[in-house]
Amino acid sequence: MTDSSSNQPITLQRISPETVSIFKAVRLSALQDTPTAFGSTFAREAQLSDAEWLQRSKRWTTDHAIGYLAFDGDAACGIVAAFRDEEEPHRACVVSMWVDPSWRRSGVGRALIHALRDWAVTCGHSALALMVTSVNTSAIRFYERIGFQMSGRTEPYPNDPDILEYEMILTLPGETTSRI
Repeated sequence: MTDSSSNQPITLQRISPETVSIFKAVRLSALQDTPTAFGSTFAREAQLSDAEWLQRSKRWTTDHAIGYLAFDGDAACGIVAAFRDEEEPHRACVVSMWVDPSWRRSGVGRALIHALRDWAVTCGHSALALMVTSVNTSAIRFYERIGFQMSGRTEPYPNDPDILEYEMILTLPGETTSRI
């Protein structure tokens, strides 16, 4: 594991076909590190072909979706993506949020969400929405600190019906919650 005490600023790079190998490595690390934070599993995604990873990177490089990798120098230390909610087009859904444990509480997560927020505002979205598992209390607290609020919507976690997922919403500047 890399030391997170680098004096270099955290930089973000869009996920794209050019970054597909780093995207794959970070995503698989995330699934191994925090399996109950994601709707997919390491076992499932480790079986994906390189062509499937390339297609994923292309899907996160459109007018309706974006993905970012966070770097501390050359070390990839986080990932996040968002896409337009097809059922509620004024919202963007946050997915794949993860920060390497060595960089947690260092501003990486905040930088990733801030980049999504900027993208969503530029696209005219009124809110960011995400699902977080009930057992991921540190993530819930993080999202609350940066302005997300519980919507009241819950659903069973797809990989374990004994775990709930909570929907959290961040209303974006200039909008009201009546559109959510």
